[in-house]
Amino acid sequence: MGIGVERDFAHPRDLFAALKAIRGHHMAKAAVEMAAWDLHARQAGEPLWRVLGGSRDRIASGVSVGIQDSLPDLVAKVAREIDAGYRRIKIKIKPGWDLDAVEAVRARFPDVPLMVDANAAYTSADADHLATLDRYGLMMIEQPLDYDDIGDHAVLQRQLKTAVCLDESIKSVNIAREAIAAGACRIINIKPGRVGGFSESIRLHDLCAAHGIPVWHGGMLESGIGRAANIHLSTLPNFSLPGDIAASKRYFDPDLIDPPIEVAADGTIAVPRTRRSSAPTACRSAPRSCSRNWMR
Repeated sequence: MGIGVERDFAHPRDLFAALKAIRGHHMAKAAVEMAAWDLHARQAGEPLWRVLGGSRDRIASGVSVGIQDSLPDLVAKVAREIDAGYRRIKIKIKPGWDLDAVEAVRARFPDVPLMVDANAAYTSADADHLATLDRYGLMMIEQPLDYDDIGDHAVLQRQLKTAVCLDESIKSVNIAREAIAAGACRIINIKPGRVGGFSESIRLHDLCAAHGIPVWHGGMLESGIGRAANIHLSTLPNFSLPGDIAASKRYFDPDLIDPPIEVAADGTIAVPRTRRSSAPTACRSAPRSCSRNWMR
């Protein structure tokens, strides 16, 4: 497989290391590297999930609910997502919108798998306050402290019964290794764009599996093309928790893909099972149609 200028790669897993001279810019690297994986799968005539090492034919879907104008609005929004079939609900929290929000959702839906995402809104001084969330049986508290604060996350995790999940902190496999060794989390959110693509995501997945740390796939407001990539990666075995992989129409309508990604009544998404070895004729004449078989 020829990639780039005067450089051949036997496998897309070699691409990320070849870009080491470029510091950072993981999302840009991921765009190139993930496209190389898709090309590799097409050349092999295999579905992308198979060449990534996945094994599932369906993945569990969760959904994220942002901060709403009022608690009744929040509960109504969560109700709509549960009715749509999503298997896990995540609500955003921040100081002043946390305990009451969780209490309102739990009062209405006592058994729904529920997690909260702080997006680094708290400090270590809020540890006692965050510990009060233990009473609500949450799956996890995602990224409560700053993205670069592994040490304080480790201290906080020891003070909480609820699992801490790291998201923004996980910018590389090495940082994840340090976080696990420090006891800074019990769950990790994997986002290929943040770590540099599929190869690093697989390495991160395998590291977590070796240490008994479950992972799930986060979302970054991808179009349907990016969401399709997320589905394929989520078939790996240690993606044992429902990810933020919702129906494609939820964020972009119309989206770039046809047919759309849809969530079934049981809260799962079908993983594409077929692979065409070359682009369909329609792709050459109508660019928008190229997405029809993207990462199939």
